Amino acid sequence: MTKINDAKSLGRSIRAVRKALGLTQDQLALTSGTNRRFIVELESGKATAQIGKALIVLQSLGMSLEVTPPASVELTDRTIENGEPEDGPAT
Repeated sequence: MTKINDAKSLGRSIRAVRKALGLTQDQLALTSGTNRRFIVELESGKATAQIGKALIVLQSLGMSLEVTPPASVELTDRTIENGEPEDGPAT
């Protein structure tokens, strides 16, 4: 597993997997429903607010993104769904 700390490391990971799968940027754009320019910018680490598209590209490559909270925070599926800690909203 590769630790992703910024847009550049995400882009490098996407590029490495795409190349390992033998896909061109055009092919990845087609399978992910995006366009070549988006793939080029994503692989180059351009910061973008289009996280939804980035997640679709990850899925197209068979990749996933995992979020790890700080050790002092325990998240459950319920916490994430509600957007609040188990004991209620913060005061």
